[in-house]
Amino acid sequence: MSPDKISIIIPVYNVEPYIRRCLDSVIHQTYTNLEILCINDGSTDLSGKICEEYAARDKRIKVFHKKNGGLPSARNEGIKNITGKYVGFVDSDDWIEPEMYEILYKLVKSKNVLVSAVNFFTATDTYSTPRKNTRIIPERRLSQEDMLLYIYRLDLYNGFHVTVWNKLFSAELFSCGKLNFDETLTAAGEDVLFTAQAFMTKNCTGAYSDKALYHYYQRDTSLVHSSKLNSFIYNGSLKAHKMVEDLFSKNGYDDFAMLAKKEICYYASYIADLAIKSGDKKVLSFMQKEMRDYLSAYTEVYSEYPERIERINKLIELEPVNINGMREF
Repeated sequence: MSPDKISIIIPVYNVEPYIRRCLDSVIHQTYTNLEILCINDGSTDLSGKICEEYAARDKRIKVFHKKNGGLPSARNEGIKNITGKYVGFVDSDDWIEPEMYEILYKLVKSKNVLVSAVNFFTATDTYSTPRKNTRIIPERRLSQEDMLLYIYRLDLYNGFHVTVWNKLFSAELFSCGKLNFDETLTAAGEDVLFTAQAFMTKNCTGAYSDKALYHYYQRDTSLVHSSKLNSFIYNGSLKAHKMVEDLFSKNGYDDFAMLAKKEICYYASYIADLAIKSGDKKVLSFMQKEMRDYLSAYTEVYSEYPERIERINKLIELEPVNINGMREF
């Protein structure tokens, strides 16, 4: 019996310096029964042409050109065109190890599950460092509750993560037409909501390998602008975790709702740090209120990390007027 086809969705937008590395890593997978869907999301550089060049050499590659709509929109366009039994996602500035999809496929088949996941590297131009789990994820069939715990306790299970690109999903999850990416979310918020919804699907089970196989490339993001801060607040992980908290609460997942509240507090602190660096007094004040609102959940979940709780409290108590470079409003 021939192996099942895997559809790999690659959103592409202005990644001319990186797209060849990405595509080379995908076409040279040891698992060869692939459908590679490159979604050119209105690139203004040569990214789309490079995809067409690769498609002319490898019949498994299909290129779709669309008006720019953002990462969730590009992924949704890919989902509309899948013909495989399983679906994977690769971001176009990242790359993968040759055996990644072979291992992911063997996991879903051997454990008879709908989702499989592998560990990953944090990568720059000079190094790739594998993520480390503080606690071991067992090599067995994972329940919904297992997987939801792993994505909401990153302090313990940092290799499993909430991201979609280190996972393989059964196309069954998409067959009802309800599972897709929220196109109002950005800045990783789309993954937060999508993964929670996928894992909450009836009878969803999973499997995990701690072998790091995906290289998550981090570009220089040292410059923080007001538009980026607004994206984090109104369209990013902060908004997404609030949506997930509401989803958990409405469906009786009270323990996970508490974990989502903890994440809201954390992301508010992250945005507060960015506001301090960029001198945005208004955003800092807004995030201080968010941290106060969710501090009790953060304190309850992270009771064994007094230094983290102390950090949050210091941010809450910080007087914006004492910050060098803080803008006046």
